[in-house]
Amino acid sequence: MALQKESTVIGFIGLGVMGKSMASHLLKHGYRLRVFTRTKEKAEELLQLGAVWKETVAELAREADVILTMVGYPKDVESIYLDHDGILANAKPGTYVIDMTTSTPALAEKIYQAALAKGIHALDAPVSGGDIGAKEARLTIMVGGDEEVFQTVKPILEIMGKNIILQGKAGAGQHTKMCNQIAIASNMLGVCEAINYARNAGLDPATVLKSIEAGAAGSWSLSNLAPRMIAHNYEPGFYIKHFIKDMGIALDAAKNMGIMAPGLELALSLYQEMEKMGEDNSGTQALIKWYSNK
Repeated sequence: MALQKESTVIGFIGLGVMGKSMASHLLKHGYRLRVFTRTKEKAEELLQLGAVWKETVAELAREADVILTMVGYPKDVESIYLDHDGILANAKPGTYVIDMTTSTPALAEKIYQAALAKGIHALDAPVSGGDIGAKEARLTIMVGGDEEVFQTVKPILEIMGKNIILQGKAGAGQHTKMCNQIAIASNMLGVCEAINYARNAGLDPATVLKSIEAGAAGSWSLSNLAPRMIAHNYEPGFYIKHFIKDMGIALDAAKNMGIMAPGLELALSLYQEMEKMGEDNSGTQALIKWYSNK
């Protein structure tokens, strides 16, 4: 069944670095939006654009036909969805709930089953693309859940992203995001080491970047985060603390499957050192500081 824009109320929970931009695109496309986040000040810009503030998760859940969540950690996801004052206890049957947080595959499956028992449709749909992808509405969205549910809400997801793929059953979106984070983890080491090498060789890193980003070394991180490293811009497009969380989830899942991930282990250890240096709220590109301090 298609969702009619004129009658569909969307609830959005979590208005951080990425969530705020994602929610703004829904408003601009004419959807009626209800929002909740722990710090109301983060919602002010959206409220000025026409979003309606809700005091609690439960209040938002009771009013929305589609609920999107983009919060920090699996414990936040579990609380928001499964507590007695959370989404599933208060949403009406037939509601579509889409968790876009990077969380654990096991929790995604748990939420799916709990939602199913209440006649609620659940998808796990973590994203990649950082603050730039969120602002420009070109996120990659990795989805787990039922085909029919996916097709129903896909027009809404297409407002926020460009590369949107149903990967399989519940939890498949989160497993795919783990593949994404594993690939990024080792790549970030390579990007930092290349920039550090260029500096120590007496080269201009910005000029070096013009050569190598167009060749076999090219990657999203090289094109988007290396310039921030060179400019000493460590503002978060994606927080180090959240990347540490993601790598921990991926490493736990890898161990449960009995597979090795030495590149991931190394990257996690270096980012944990950055956390000890007080850089947990910096962007992931701040890892270059670890090399500069050696």
